[in-house]
Amino acid sequence: MFRERMTPMVKGVIFDMDGLMFDTERLWDTLWEPACAALGLPLPADMEKFRAGGRGLAGDNLRRHVAEYIPGDPQKVLDKIWQLADERFARGVPCKKGLKELLAALEDMGLPRIVASSSPRNMIEMNLQTTGTARYFHDVVSGTEVAHSKPAPDTFLVAAKKLHLDPHDCLVLEDSFNGVRAGRAAGCVTVMVPDLMQPTEEIAQLYDRKCEDLLEVRDLLIEGKL
Repeated sequence: MFRERMTPMVKGVIFDMDGLMFDTERLWDTLWEPACAALGLPLPADMEKFRAGGRGLAGDNLRRHVAEYIPGDPQKVLDKIWQLADERFARGVPCKKGLKELLAALEDMGLPRIVASSSPRNMIEMNLQTTGTARYFHDVVSGTEVAHSKPAPDTFLVAAKKLHLDPHDCLVLEDSFNGVRAGRAAGCVTVMVPDLMQPTEEIAQLYDRKCEDLLEVRDLLIEGKL
C-alpha cells in the first residue's frame, strides 16, 4: 500500500537503460580490452576519458568517438563489442537499487513508461526479458533507430511521441552526461541518477533534479514533487 499522494506533475516516464535501470556500465567497460585484443588493435591511451566520453552515445556519434581513440574501422570494433555483450548479458544483468519498486509504483499510478536507450534494440529487449521488467514498459526506442543519437534530443522526442505526450510532460531518468544533455535539449523534465560519474558544474545546470537512487525518484513521484 502506498501512502496518500499528490497528483504527479509529469504524465509519462522515459527510462535510460545502462547505468540507470541496470548495473551494466561496469560490464561494458570490461569489454573494450578483449574486443581490441581479438581485432589486434591497441587500447586507447586514456581509457578513463574514452569510456566516460562514450557513455550514452550511439550511431554516428559513437562511431566518431571510437575512431578518435582506436585505429581502424570503428564499426568493426563496435560489432565485436556487441557480440561480446550479447554473450555476457544473455546470462542476465543486475538491476539498479529501487528499479522494481519504482516500476511497481508507476504501474500503480497509471503513468506510461518507455525505455529510450543508446543500446541496440535487441539488447534492450533481452535485458528487459532476463530481468522480468519487460511487462512494465509500453515500448522501446533505441538510439540506433534515430537520425541523431544522444546528446541530441531525437531519442527522447521519439519516446515522447510513442507515449502520445508532449516532451514537457515527460520525465527523463538518466545517469550519463550525454543523456542529461539530451533530456534538456528535448525539453523534458530531466532527473539525473548518477552511476559511475557525479555531475560536473555544466551538467548540474542542465538537469531539474539529482536523485541518489530510483527509490528517491519513486518517493518524489508519490509525493507529487515530480
